Amino acid sequence: MAKRSNPLQPLLEQLPRPLRNKYFVTIALFLAWMVFFDNHGILTQFKLQRTVNKMHRDKAMYEEKIEEAKQERLDLEVNKEKFAREQYYMKKQGEEVFIIEETED
Repeated sequence: MAKRSNPLQPLLEQLPRPLRNKYFVTIALFLAWMVFFDNHGILTQFKLQRTVNKMHRDKAMYEEKIEEAKQERLDLEVNKEKFAREQYYMKKQGEEVFIIEETED
């Protein structure tokens, strides 16, 4: 029985040694699939993590704004007269109100 030679053998001999190893090729294909094509791949995970970080920053900013609004509400409840005078230019009988506008230079 004569041994049949593979017609692709000369081409396989020209490939670098790691590319001839079926385990190396399998792992490389798996990594490429995970990085570029999979829905839960590495690139997708980086994008999702960036989105989560942005949402945490936004949450902190909104919590800070909520605290400021709560403080303004407490100030309003404590000093309604001051709020009415500053926001609506209200005055008592016999008082004069002077409005000073600052210009930006």
